[in-house]
Amino acid sequence: MSLRRTVQISSGVGALVTGLAALTLPSSYLLESPGPIFDTLGEVEDWPVITVSGAESYETEGSLALTTVYVNGAPTSTVRVPDAMAGWVSASVDLTPQELVYPSGTTAEEVQQRNTAAMASSQELALAAALDHLGTDYAVELSVMDFTEEAVEAGTDQLLTPGDVVLAAQGETVTGLEGLRQAVNDAAGEPVELTVVRDGDHVEIAAPTYQDADGEYYVGILLASEFDFPVEADIRLQDVGGPSAGLMFSLGIIDTMTDDSLTGGQDWAGTGTVDPDGTVGAIGGIAQKVVGARDEGVEHFLAPRQNCGELEGRLPSGLDVYGVEDVDQAAEIVEAVRDGDEDFLTGLEPCGRSAD
Repeated sequence: MSLRRTVQISSGVGALVTGLAALTLPSSYLLESPGPIFDTLGEVEDWPVITVSGAESYETEGSLALTTVYVNGAPTSTVRVPDAMAGWVSASVDLTPQELVYPSGTTAEEVQQRNTAAMASSQELALAAALDHLGTDYAVELSVMDFTEEAVEAGTDQLLTPGDVVLAAQGETVTGLEGLRQAVNDAAGEPVELTVVRDGDHVEIAAPTYQDADGEYYVGILLASEFDFPVEADIRLQDVGGPSAGLMFSLGIIDTMTDDSLTGGQDWAGTGTVDPDGTVGAIGGIAQKVVGARDEGVEHFLAPRQNCGELEGRLPSGLDVYGVEDVDQAAEIVEAVRDGDEDFLTGLEPCGRSAD
């Protein structure tokens, strides 16, 4: 009996030690949680977030804040099993398998570089979208850089050449990636008609498209954008990466360049990528961003229309969320709230649903 009891105790202690050790192991999940917000109309370390030169600028009021998400997990940080378990039960935290976000071998430095490049690009696109809204002309050139493996397999690289300048898709002028994506998805697997300039000549191309695992259609062209703006917008915001601040940067630039206050003193937050033609694109972490805005006391929020489905049953109380498809619509909604235009606002399609 004594020997049996000793074995039972030893086995129990061993299982306990093994269990405790497992709790210290890294988790294979990324944790997304609400991050801070930054007012594009405000200041950071006594410097305006947005400074416009080359055009008249005006005093602003209210706020147009961009929202952020804390992303914890490899390769930039370590998430332990208890952290993942706590995130699993939290209504404001989402868990995502890290291999779905970062390919194996991705380093923290590579993530930082990508986020920094995406933020820089979003600022340039935001200025283009703001000028488009204001009716200010600028020049842009989209040129073919490279092709995806799928495009090479489809023979797209035999139809297009690096350096080709893309002018139109399906007969519609293309000013940015979102416009091209829309044309490709509308083609629904059929070749998309592209008009390009090659060596000074206009060339019509029927570029093959393919459907990826996400259900979206792609043409597999990697494009470079080169802009020539009549004004400059200096955006000072460190330690924030990614492309999702584009919409709020655009609205901040518009308000800075407009005599009348866009917000009328109201406090807004939002998120969304932008294309030069003002198209607002989907982003990640929308559920965390609305919570982060609500926690800062914001009452009005602008979300990409494509993300509204992710907010079903996840809207925090006390926050009005409006889904938008482009910058023009976003500005119209902000102005309607400013002016108390309830007829216009009640006619808008809902975006998400409260958890209550």
